[in-house]
Amino acid sequence: MSSPARRRRTAPALMAAVLLPVLAACGGGSAGAGAGGPSGSDPAAADLTVLAASSLTDVFKTAGAAYEKAHPGTRITFSFAGSQELAAQVRQGAPADVLVTADTRTMDGLAAETGSPSVIARNRLVIATGKGNPFKIGGLEDLADSKVKVVLAAPEVPVGRYSRQILDAQSVRVVPVSEEPNVRAVLGKVELGEADAGIVYATDAAKSAGKVAAVEIPDGQNAVASYPAAALKQSKNAGAAAAFTAWLSSPEAQKILRDAGFQKP
Repeated sequence: MSSPARRRRTAPALMAAVLLPVLAACGGGSAGAGAGGPSGSDPAAADLTVLAASSLTDVFKTAGAAYEKAHPGTRITFSFAGSQELAAQVRQGAPADVLVTADTRTMDGLAAETGSPSVIARNRLVIATGKGNPFKIGGLEDLADSKVKVVLAAPEVPVGRYSRQILDAQSVRVVPVSEEPNVRAVLGKVELGEADAGIVYATDAAKSAGKVAAVEIPDGQNAVASYPAAALKQSKNAGAAAAFTAWLSSPEAQKILRDAGFQKP
């Protein structure tokens, strides 16, 4: 039998042994509590790299800022290029999380590298001319005039492929003075006066309204570009990549795209 004094010394130790597991189960302040990391953290927060078609340059900068504001802890870095260049980067294993192209063909060719894509916007083609339209270009047929220096995107670029489709459909033969790697480069040639006209997306021409004139192409002669977005399987931030991709179809993101001139998906 132990003495009363020894029993008094042992009782607090026994009580502590009983309480410690209870406190641990209640999350007693551990920095690693919870499977998702610190308590209250956003599982979709991460540093994301988004590969996006050149024609999305301006609107995605606005969209990215809006997303970061609504998702503290997230930082988005964009890499803009022609869709064919983005596809090459993905195939070479460039570190990235999300891909947005200016056509479904390029995205479909990367099915093994991406999650299920969803179209987030559409766009139309217009003829961009020098300021004031000095050659009085009124339609596709005027681009066949040998006096007009026309620049097009390269055939492997979505906008270049669309351009040739609509020209061929109208039996308009155009010999471009140069073939550019993306739509922004086409627009730049016209802005600088290095070309008299070029075929670009309506949103790009609208963004440069003070530098170029835009000649509408009738619906029956036009092409519509679709922009699919998908998370990349190689992403090390799968949850955050999926969250951003889904957000691009949200009312907030869609309004930003509409305000920039893009059409509904």
